[in-house]
Amino acid sequence: MQSLHHPTIIHLPFSTPHPHTLHFPNHFSSTIFTHPHLRHGHRHLPSPAAAVSPGSLWEKGPIEGVLFDIDGTLCDSDPLHFYAFRQMLQQVGFNNGVPISEEFFIENISGRHNEDLCGILLPNWDLPKARKFLLHKEAYFCRLAAEQLKAIEGLDKVCKWIEERGIKRAAVTNAPRPNAELILSMLKLTDFFQVVIIGNECERAKPFPDPYLKALQALQLSPRHSFVFEDSVSGVKAGVGAGMRVVGVGRRNPQDLLIEAGASFVIQDFNDPNLWTQLLF
Repeated sequence: MQSLHHPTIIHLPFSTPHPHTLHFPNHFSSTIFTHPHLRHGHRHLPSPAAAVSPGSLWEKGPIEGVLFDIDGTLCDSDPLHFYAFRQMLQQVGFNNGVPISEEFFIENISGRHNEDLCGILLPNWDLPKARKFLLHKEAYFCRLAAEQLKAIEGLDKVCKWIEERGIKRAAVTNAPRPNAELILSMLKLTDFFQVVIIGNECERAKPFPDPYLKALQALQLSPRHSFVFEDSVSGVKAGVGAGMRVVGVGRRNPQDLLIEAGASFVIQDFNDPNLWTQLLF
């Protein structure tokens, strides 16, 4: 089984192979990230700060709205983003050609808007060139996602719970709209979400609260009666900044970082008993 730490070489500028040439394993999520805090079977145990009292999601009244991030929350897409960034940055000589690490991806890339990444990753490039590079990266990600993307476990269960109760729902993401629409289509959630909010269509993207505030306004929801599912530090900060409780999805990002950012508690997937203890209180 090929490891993604020995990747297929991609010939740039901005040329990418068809996903079939990458030879991903069927269950790639256990092999792409090898950091002990991220690998399946070696997850952080919930920290004491993650403990919440039963019914905390209901403490301000009935739940009327649930807002979801997309990447890393609805689906385990971070490994594909990591692979695409790792390959393409290496080919343009980023970090003297040394491949980026998982830790670098988590700390500097995961959950951030592409406009921010232009300055973080390519500060010496002119802005149009940096934007073009990131557009090609997103196209590469979409090609990978079309072959590899899978929903987070239990997503269908929580969506059914929300829909049966007539709870309003929105998808709120920093991803470009084509990526968001592709993922929602692949997950068969296009009709589930009543609103899809894109970060670069707001005045400010996450970690600012603007995208979540726009979703609340569009659905005519109070933040007191709504909560958010988020997997990144920037997303958690955005949800908290909009006045909502945030449930961290600790699939990839360490739980302690999500708690420090303001998450009420952290789950591993949507089957997590801690989540259902809250929802069914």
